[in-house]
Amino acid sequence: MTTTGWHSTRPWRGIMVATTLPFRDDLTVDHDAYAEHVAWLIANGCDGVVPNGSLGEYQTLTDEERAQVVRTAVEAAGDGARVMPGVAAYGSRESRRWAEQAAEAGCGSVLLLPPNAYRADEAAVRAHYADVAGAGVPVVAYNNPIDTKVDLTPGLLAQLHAEGSIVAVKEFTGDVRRAYEITELAPELDVLIGADDVLLELALAGAVGWIAGYPNAFPTSCAALYHAAVAGDLDTALPLYKSLHSLLRWDSKTEFVQSIKLSMDIVGRRGGPTRPPRLPLTGTMEAGVRTATEKAVATGHR
Repeated sequence: MTTTGWHSTRPWRGIMVATTLPFRDDLTVDHDAYAEHVAWLIANGCDGVVPNGSLGEYQTLTDEERAQVVRTAVEAAGDGARVMPGVAAYGSRESRRWAEQAAEAGCGSVLLLPPNAYRADEAAVRAHYADVAGAGVPVVAYNNPIDTKVDLTPGLLAQLHAEGSIVAVKEFTGDVRRAYEITELAPELDVLIGADDVLLELALAGAVGWIAGYPNAFPTSCAALYHAAVAGDLDTALPLYKSLHSLLRWDSKTEFVQSIKLSMDIVGRRGGPTRPPRLPLTGTMEAGVRTATEKAVATGHR
């Protein structure tokens, strides 16, 4: 088991895979297959998992399904510290409830979007994070203004950290310049790579973790890339990054869930269907994912 970069006292560091969730053909959750997938990821160089994120299709789960996914992940990981559940919800009270459930399950941290029912102002964002942090489990902020329309700017992140509401940020804007400003304003706030296709740039900027998508299909190669990147070993990292980038960029597209599941199917790990409203890929998009995945396989990635 490779655990380089993982810290038991800061378990949100290292490679935390935003796991896909396997559904049976009738679209019920296959918890046995999910448990096997979590254990396989950790055995193949990943440090932990992030269940119930967007890649895990949390928006389509019932409350019981969502809770059971967390319990399954903790048991399969063998150490709850390696599990960072997504606790996003329309209301702060619901997010707090999911954070409390994660704490009860023994999870080491949680991943929290800003309020996403409307474009919240800074006061509402600060109250939201403070409320969820009150559950007692470390909170990783998830900055995704593309989808939420709420931007956790470097200044706001520094304020949230100073108030004790967050320990880290998953940075998904794609603007790698922000990493430097965040570090200047909040030196103790951990910056985590939030999009696969800016991995190298953010690693070189000092990121200490990666909330990752494509290790679901290629854990060994992605782990090698991450460890070389954070070590500043460009002789190793840059060729790997160039070789994988046509695949990694699918993680930043609207259809990233279907894309990663399709890649899993192609490499022989069941990705399977997505729940509506997500529909299967077709046409040029399916062909693009298939071409990039088959290229990665032919190059020897696994």
